[in-house]
Amino acid sequence: MKRTRQLMLQSFMDLLEQKKNIYSISVRDIAAHATVNRATFYAHFEDKYAFLACWMSDKFRKVAEMRLPAYALTGMDDLQTLIHVTFEFLARLRQYSSPGDVQFEPMFEIAIQKEIENLLLRWLRKREGPQAPVAEGKIKTTAEVISWGIFGSAMQWSRHPGQRTSEAMTRDVLAVATAVLAPVG
Repeated sequence: MKRTRQLMLQSFMDLLEQKKNIYSISVRDIAAHATVNRATFYAHFEDKYAFLACWMSDKFRKVAEMRLPAYALTGMDDLQTLIHVTFEFLARLRQYSSPGDVQFEPMFEIAIQKEIENLLLRWLRKREGPQAPVAEGKIKTTAEVISWGIFGSAMQWSRHPGQRTSEAMTRDVLAVATAVLAPVG
């Protein structure tokens, strides 16, 4: 199953390279290029939108794994790396988006933000010390707030990247994230 899913994701990338836009690629195109039938596609994904959300999550995860090999956070240096990766990823994504692809932005935003949130959640759960246990609800809220802060800042910056460098933005977002993390431990 995993191999079939990867085959469809790779087929989509091949088609995207040819067509240069997302909106013109259909489920039929993906299935035909992957040499699977449409029923197989729908056995893996509810629809094209679920496929695209999976594709974006996979794409972000692969880029992050190049800089965070264990795809995990172990400290503030890794958090800084994650923030910087997010800024650079969104800048590149915007460069390769066509006007017709704008309709998919909200779905991509949620997919990327969820990847960031899940990384933060795993890290915060590991950080929790036995001396001062933190409620699960507070951990989840902290991960959600920080992930949206990272993502939202990166998304806004990607619209006008010439105003400040990604490094300067990364430092500022890290400072805010550090302040939010302080009470959590």
